[in-house]
Amino acid sequence: MFIQLALGTALLLVSIFVAGLSFWVMEVMTMRLHPWLTREPHRPKLMLVLCIAAIWVMVQMTIGVWIWAFALRGLGVFNAMEPAVYFSLVAFTTLGFGDILLPMEWRLLGGLAAANGLLNIGMVTALLVEALRQVRLQQLATRKHSE
Repeated sequence: MFIQLALGTALLLVSIFVAGLSFWVMEVMTMRLHPWLTREPHRPKLMLVLCIAAIWVMVQMTIGVWIWAFALRGLGVFNAMEPAVYFSLVAFTTLGFGDILLPMEWRLLGGLAAANGLLNIGMVTALLVEALRQVRLQQLATRKHSE
């Protein structure tokens, strides 16, 4: 039990680190694009930021799923990558189909993967909202100064 909790916690921390690094990279990119993003026309650029942020979120979530899949495969829980990825995706998104189950000696990892997915979904939702909010506030501030 303690090995499962330790491994699950380590995987959760790695996933959170990847998400944090991803957020940092996105913030740096947004700051570099600040002059362009704050020039008119604003709405198409806001839409572009939304699309890029959504793709960024999907990539970051996919990385989290692959971290879990490689770990499950490496531990020998699954004999092939496809079921490892499938289980990780189903657990990470908290769908919990139940058509593929972990062996008894590893079943706590499923709950930790689901908790990791919930945490990541919350973080990426915050990222989307914050990215759009920051860009829009910067656009409005630039418009106000130019008037």
